[in-house]
Amino acid sequence: MIHVESLRKEFKKVNKDPGLKGSFKALFKPQYEIVKAVDDISFDVPKGKILGFIGPNGAGKSTVIKMLTGILTPTSGKCIINDRQPTKNRKQYVKEIGVVFGQRTQLWWDLPLRETYAVLKEIYEVEEKVYRKRMDFLNEVLELESFISSPVRTLSLGQRMRADIAASMLHNPKVLFLDEPTIGLDVVVKDNIRKAIEKINAEEKTTVILTTHDLADIELLSKRIVMIDKGKKVFDGKISDLKTKYGQMREIAFVPERIKDLKKLDYKSHFKFTDDDLNVENDGVSVKIRFNSSVSPVADMLSYTLSKISVKDINVKDSDIEEIIRRLYKQESCK
Repeated sequence: MIHVESLRKEFKKVNKDPGLKGSFKALFKPQYEIVKAVDDISFDVPKGKILGFIGPNGAGKSTVIKMLTGILTPTSGKCIINDRQPTKNRKQYVKEIGVVFGQRTQLWWDLPLRETYAVLKEIYEVEEKVYRKRMDFLNEVLELESFISSPVRTLSLGQRMRADIAASMLHNPKVLFLDEPTIGLDVVVKDNIRKAIEKINAEEKTTVILTTHDLADIELLSKRIVMIDKGKKVFDGKISDLKTKYGQMREIAFVPERIKDLKKLDYKSHFKFTDDDLNVENDGVSVKIRFNSSVSPVADMLSYTLSKISVKDINVKDSDIEEIIRRLYKQESCK
């Protein structure tokens, strides 16, 4: 469904010296620097799958999405989506994709939501019978009925996001690009949005590319992720494989009988931890210790802790994906 091969995007950046003199020099004799925003990225996404596409700010993921949607033309390489090149035959291509940007809306601000969908129906040339069937499905999945007659400007952020997803799905696209679909939403609304995306993917077999900073979205919706940093791909595979490879970090949380007893604990010296391998948080009531279990196993950490102090409660957690990704990015930046 989606084939991306050796995709590159370069931009010309004007180098300007400081001050007024530098501004005049840049105006009349500009000096350019070539910036590689995306550097040789390749991946494939089969039909009906959800791909988590992540990276830190400035990694190049938005540039990749803009090339896949046809907004930008690649410097070199190619992307084929549903047997089409995004930058060619744009009118036909956009009828086969849906795009949702979390901080932008495609809805008409002052129109009631129902009328907005009627306008989009005409733009995408959706037949009346098909349109009614689509709206029935979207109403069921996204629960639009309670606010579908309200002007878009009166909708809450969560309602607007559901409305935007419905707008992007109105023409039954083959591929759905979701950029930060849960940004700024509360926990309950996030959960509803995730369930809606999951149901759309399952029932419609819609291929989804999901970019997000909320890693819970990735864990709950996608089994596979592509991670990029500084324009390059740094990981492509299952989340389970990522955890196996980079998930040595564990967390022990406990509540000591007496907080002053914590001075008896010296994990760093006892186990020879480096700064990267150990992080201790103490809020005056409870303690969280994140540590590299390849340096010291969980059993040894527990044994040492309980031999030194008395605790009221204690539990052990696996590393979460955010911690794993943070360590992977740090490792890549040191290369």
